[in-house]
Amino acid sequence: MADRHLILFDGACGLCRRAAAWAGARDRAGRFTFMPYWEAPAPPMTPELFTACGRAVHVVRSDGRILRGGRAVLFVLEHTGMGGWARVLGYPPMVWGVELGYWIVARNRRWFGWLF
Repeated sequence: MADRHLILFDGACGLCRRAAAWAGARDRAGRFTFMPYWEAPAPPMTPELFTACGRAVHVVRSDGRILRGGRAVLFVLEHTGMGGWARVLGYPPMVWGVELGYWIVARNRRWFGWLF
């Protein structure tokens, strides 16, 4: 698993589970391991990371770097066939819009879950 990226998401949230399943189906290279955050081993899980995972998706990259929220989503998209779009959206000021959009959806995911 040292060469794979770990995706920590809320496995109890329907929207989060569907998003993870969508990304997993597009991970043809097998770069990701998807795991509800409360099942993650320590390390990489820490008490601080556990608390943060309750508010946003996190990617623990194979090099140990941690991405959260919109940037984590862009990282996953970049490696699942949407690299061009993800790279463009990763630059300011677009990434700020991605982060704002993620923040809105994450805080209203039960409502957005009904839409998707």
